[in-house]
Amino acid sequence: MNMLSPGMLMSGVVTGSIGIGLFLYGKKSGDMKCLGAGIAISVAPYLATSVAMLWLVTGGMLAGLFALIKWV
Repeated sequence: MNMLSPGMLMSGVVTGSIGIGLFLYGKKSGDMKCLGAGIAISVAPYLATSVAMLWLVTGGMLAGLFALIKWV
């Protein structure tokens, strides 16, 4: 998929915003789990090759963060 397609651009903006929000929350609260997940989600749009892959990776990271917070 072309990196300049509208779907990829909007998905990158949305997932990047989620990542920055998690990063800032983790930095302010001192929560290293949220800080790491925020960095990983912010970098994901640069590495994803399709919109579906980007959303699957982002969803997986958010689910992993939820499980880590809930059960660890």
